[in-house]
Amino acid sequence: MVESELLARLRQGDDEAYATIFREHYSWLVLTASRLLGDRSLAEEVVQDVMLELWRRREELALTGPLRAYLHQSARNRALNHLRHGRTVRQSEPYVRPPTAAPRPDARVTSHELQDAVAEAVSELSPPQREVFEMSRRDGMTYPEIASALDISVKTVEARMGRALRHLRERLSAWLPPGGGW
Repeated sequence: MVESELLARLRQGDDEAYATIFREHYSWLVLTASRLLGDRSLAEEVVQDVMLELWRRREELALTGPLRAYLHQSARNRALNHLRHGRTVRQSEPYVRPPTAAPRPDARVTSHELQDAVAEAVSELSPPQREVFEMSRRDGMTYPEIASALDISVKTVEARMGRALRHLRERLSAWLPPGGGW
């Protein structure tokens, strides 16, 4: 079947067209993601996310090139985002402190002061920055998930989050460990 026909059927919600695309592309997408991630099961998860997103966005899918190239780029981007996220988590580990045996007497007051300071700093963010920040931090969404939900690019999500974190770092500098561990 010609790719354009297959895509037209996919846009109309044809399960068989989707299954055909899945069968044709799944294996090599997993291989591509595995090379980047070094973990086949993680690569399979990434590719399943890509294929699920293809189904979710099938009606508005507007490709400028071959479907194979679109799927390859999507899988590559998701794999790289996963690696980037893992690097961020590893870099933040030194700032995660284990709980102490007994909290300090002023810990409750300090905690409330910090919560108030964070709430105030978040409220100062622009609406787009606040929305991306809260979807990431409060709702636990990944950048690609946020981009999809807001119908914006992952780069836009990254830019908004970067500006939001810079603002929060500046406003909350008194609460952060030396070196700005945020």
